[in-house]
Amino acid sequence: GKNMKAQNRGSAAASYALSILRIVAGFLFICHGLQKVFGMLGGHRMPVNAMLTTLPGIGGFLELIGGALIIMGLFTRPTAFILCGEMAVAYFKVHFPGGATPLQNHGELAVLDCFVFFYLMFAGGGAISLDRLLRGKN
Repeated sequence: GKNMKAQNRGSAAASYALSILRIVAGFLFICHGLQKVFGMLGGHRMPVNAMLTTLPGIGGFLELIGGALIIMGLFTRPTAFILCGEMAVAYFKVHFPGGATPLQNHGELAVLDCFVFFYLMFAGGGAISLDRLLRGKN
C-alpha cells in the first residue's frame, strides 16, 4: 500500500539523481579531454602523434570519448569501468609520487572520479540515459 508507493517514489527520485550525477560528472570529465586533446579551456593542444602513444594522450582520448558516453548514458557500465581504471592509473602514476595523501599530491579529483565511475559501473545510467531508452533498463 502506502509504504510501497513511497518506496517507488524514492526509487524513481534516486534514479533521476543518479542521472544528474552521471551527467555532471561526465561534463566535468569531458572538459579535461577537451583541454588535453584540443587545447580548449586553457589547455595546450596535444600533437596528433602523442594522442595514442603517451599516457596524457591516451588519458585525453578516454576523457573525451568516455566523457561523451557518460554524459549520454550510453554504454554507461563498460565506459565507467574503463574510466574508473584510468583514474586509478592517473592517481598512482601521476599524483601518488607527489606525496603520500591526495591533499599533498593534488589527486583528490582523480580519487573522487575513480569512485564515481566505480559506482556507475554498478548503478548504470539511471532514468535519463540512452542505455535505458535503448534497452528499457538501467
